[in-house]
Amino acid sequence: MKYAKRSITSSILLICFCLLQPLPGNARQATRATASQAAQQPDVRPNIQTLPPELRERGQALLNEKDAQQRAKLAGEMIAADPRGALDFMLTVFATDPAVAVRRVVIYAFGRRPNFSSQPRFVQTLERCVATEPDADIAVLALDKLRAHRMRELRKLLTRRVEAARQKNDPRYDEAAFRLLAQEDERWISLVRGTMLPAFLRTPPPVFSLKPAGGRVRVMALGDFGMGAEHNRRMAGEAQQKVAAAMLRTQQERPCDFGLTFGDNFYPDGMESPRDVRWRTLWSELYDPLGIRFYASLGNHDWHLADSPAAELLYSRQSTSWRMPAPYYTFTAGPVQFFALDTNEVSEAQLLWLNEAISASRARWKVVYGHHPIYSAGQHGNTNVLIERLLPLLKDRVDAYFAGHEHDLQHLKPEGGVHFFIGGGGGAKIRGIDRSAERSLFARSAYGFITLEADANTLTVKFVGTDLKALYEYTLRKNGAP
Repeated sequence: MKYAKRSITSSILLICFCLLQPLPGNARQATRATASQAAQQPDVRPNIQTLPPELRERGQALLNEKDAQQRAKLAGEMIAADPRGALDFMLTVFATDPAVAVRRVVIYAFGRRPNFSSQPRFVQTLERCVATEPDADIAVLALDKLRAHRMRELRKLLTRRVEAARQKNDPRYDEAAFRLLAQEDERWISLVRGTMLPAFLRTPPPVFSLKPAGGRVRVMALGDFGMGAEHNRRMAGEAQQKVAAAMLRTQQERPCDFGLTFGDNFYPDGMESPRDVRWRTLWSELYDPLGIRFYASLGNHDWHLADSPAAELLYSRQSTSWRMPAPYYTFTAGPVQFFALDTNEVSEAQLLWLNEAISASRARWKVVYGHHPIYSAGQHGNTNVLIERLLPLLKDRVDAYFAGHEHDLQHLKPEGGVHFFIGGGGGAKIRGIDRSAERSLFARSAYGFITLEADANTLTVKFVGTDLKALYEYTLRKNGAP
């Protein structure tokens, strides 16, 4: 019951918020009617004719299927293929199918899509589900989706105010007011996501140094690695173990100063607490032997559980190898300044901080890293919001941007002097890539990690496979002394 594993504080906030929100009249009536007839099956069957023609065959297969898990799989496929076209049919399936697996898929699949989670009929379904659903896990999941919907609607008010302040069209705009609005916007990101991340854990520390400015620095990095065998088991997956073993051999032969992570550190939902037993099997047993510290960033899977971001931040206090001072932060090492980002939703406050941190940097090389790629030839493709909001801050100011998210290894053509590297081969299931993509300089569906080595005049990025062979190498150059 992972959706029931919320902190006590989180649960109280959710319940209080929902109690304070009056239901529409028709929803109140529907909820009362459902509560009084909870034991009765609705006298209605899903109507194939409500589906678009291209979904009707799958819809009929779902109705004919006897196995609940197969019905759940078909339901998920139909919603993924055409959520708008499947909505009415699947909500009727939710009301009539006795299988918990099927009902959970319907709530989760629509609830994770903001454009559909606000549909009036789906909202009413969530309200009835909270009141009458026999399975407590599904009821809590429905409550969480309902909270996200209502918080999202409220956040839109703040977003409009922030946008007006950004454009300086608001007559009440001044720098102090804008910073206040930006900080509040960041807090509302956590409220919408249902993540308990207090302000003191979100605040980045001042820039710190790992190695004096002179000389060379050598780093290893990986993303999308904390897999575990078949997700929920306690042991690391075979691919993750092979990558970790290759990293250890590399460290023994030619040591690195420290490491980086590009997020999706722990699948499928992050960590429940700093004491989660998976810290041992998915992190310390594999990476402590390297004898270096890794400076981590958050991926989308690290945000799934309400307490996961805080757990990953606080684990820094008890680990010899794991460091995450804040969701975003910056540090120097030799001739390089590194800027770790939380790209799950780039807040206005984070952009203000990054702009000022880059402006203040005197480092020879500037490297930014986070989870989501700006450009990609992989399954997810380009991240448009990062192209629009983050890339303008990096152009002609930063040398390289590193990311994960795509379960592959890539180098893409630079823009505005920024080279784009993706190192998502740390252990999660490898995905296909488009080698013909316009921006692609190198792309490989392979497990592996990255080494980065820099001095005053060169910065070399190498992709290393599990057999320790170099899959690709590229050197950025600067002439003259710093």
